[in-house]
Amino acid sequence: MEKKEKEVYIPNVGSLFSSQRTRDEERSELVKKISIKDIDNFPNHPFKVKVSEEDEIVQSIKDVGVTTPILVKPKENGRYELISGHRRKMASELLGIDTIPCIIRELSDDEATIMMVDSNYQRERILPSEKAFAYKLKMDALNNKGKRTDLTLSQVDTRLDNAKDIGKEFNDSRAKVFRYIRLTELIPEFLTMVDNDALKLSPSMAISPAHEISFLTKDEQKTLLDFMQCYDCTPSHAQAIDLKNHSLNGTLTTDYMEEVMSEEKPNQIPRIGISVARLVLPSNLKNDQEREDYIVEAVRFYARYQQKKREKEQER
Repeated sequence: MEKKEKEVYIPNVGSLFSSQRTRDEERSELVKKISIKDIDNFPNHPFKVKVSEEDEIVQSIKDVGVTTPILVKPKENGRYELISGHRRKMASELLGIDTIPCIIRELSDDEATIMMVDSNYQRERILPSEKAFAYKLKMDALNNKGKRTDLTLSQVDTRLDNAKDIGKEFNDSRAKVFRYIRLTELIPEFLTMVDNDALKLSPSMAISPAHEISFLTKDEQKTLLDFMQCYDCTPSHAQAIDLKNHSLNGTLTTDYMEEVMSEEKPNQIPRIGISVARLVLPSNLKNDQEREDYIVEAVRFYARYQQKKREKEQER
């Protein structure tokens, strides 16, 4: 006979998420032990979750177990979706624990998103990319709720008010909220560089030029990245604005992008010339232009190789 999990009632668990609860919602809630295998992580979770055996949370759970239940919502397929408690769940999995105490709460997708962002935003350090996607998720959720319930404001007004409310809650201005959300339009390589800037790692890029680059198309960003690696430099804020304006006007060409990135800047490594005669090149290259193109592409390939090598070393 299958053993039924014991259900326990505890008072005022909602106070753990008081920023999302009103007084009439503060009531006793069901806490039930659920198999960790039946709990799915929140889709597109914007926060990077890492847990190692040396972490304090692992030792705490090993000593006394999970004392604060995680928050989940039931799914239509009988499984559960994790809203808050990703580190507790990961630490429990690391320790080989099969079940974990959960608060089961009926939530819409938008409500779950808002609560997930708010509960995870209390972390000690949040990377720019995490903040960017967290703001976007919450903004989208609030906008969806606004479309259904607020018939007095236009969509633009609703977005502005929501951005203002989000910024006030997390000590950012409305403009900063939109600037962070804009970073979600960057390709992953640029997002990593923005995070590296916050972590004092290389290669890095400040948020201001990254914000301008986000207006380039994905293909334009990839081409720009190639030129950055080729010339071993990053665009200044002024150069990034210039590239954005040309992109929005439909006048950004590969040649112009290379012209901008090849401009010598104070922080740029000096360019050096080298005689083609010193290089062993394929014999089928017909003229100097083809030989130059071959060399440039070879340098770009090597730069990408070095970049991937550095990324692998940083992951270790």
